[in-house]
Amino acid sequence: MLDALLFDLDGTLTDTDTLHLVAIQQLLLEEDNRPFTAAEFMEKCSGRANAQMCQLLFPERSVAEHQAFADRKEARFRALSTTLEPIPGLLRLLGWANGHGIGRVVVTNAPRANADHMLGALGLVEAFAHVVVAEDLARAKPDPLPYQTGLLKLGSVPANAMAFEDSVPGLSAAKGAGIFTVGLATSQAPEALLAAGADLVIEDFNDPHLWQALEARR
Repeated sequence: MLDALLFDLDGTLTDTDTLHLVAIQQLLLEEDNRPFTAAEFMEKCSGRANAQMCQLLFPERSVAEHQAFADRKEARFRALSTTLEPIPGLLRLLGWANGHGIGRVVVTNAPRANADHMLGALGLVEAFAHVVVAEDLARAKPDPLPYQTGLLKLGSVPANAMAFEDSVPGLSAAKGAGIFTVGLATSQAPEALLAAGADLVIEDFNDPHLWQALEARR
């Protein structure tokens, strides 16, 4: 019986990859006069925790320098994202889950400040029982620990859960935790999501295939 829904944040609750890309592009141009492409963003940034991202962007820099850049990048992102729109159908899904007593948790590699900011900008602070952020854990996605922690927070098990992800690292984490995982094609091609292990790929939360899967598992 389905009793838990676990949601990634960026690209899953709201489409933010463009804003993260702009934030990095602005900083790299301002600080290093370094151009940065969307292809580089997908390779080095999308779905990754900041520590992983900075290791790929600046392999020669220290951990302290990585953290300083990550802090500047996230502050710039928050400045660019004062208002956000939910992915179509999200509010419908959250209302359905609430009506059926199904627990909801956010599981994200984003820092706590971003998670709080984004949920506030979306008007969804009260929609989730818990918010699991990687900076509070020993390991971030693609390790399954964040999703395992989300299950524990909701008192659920993989067989009774469904996860929603838009990135390859996130899919790897959710599938590694043994959860039926729905990929949202907001930042990756459907083929890439399926290749990464998605059990179902949708454009948004109104997709009838999602609702068939929800009813079948409920």
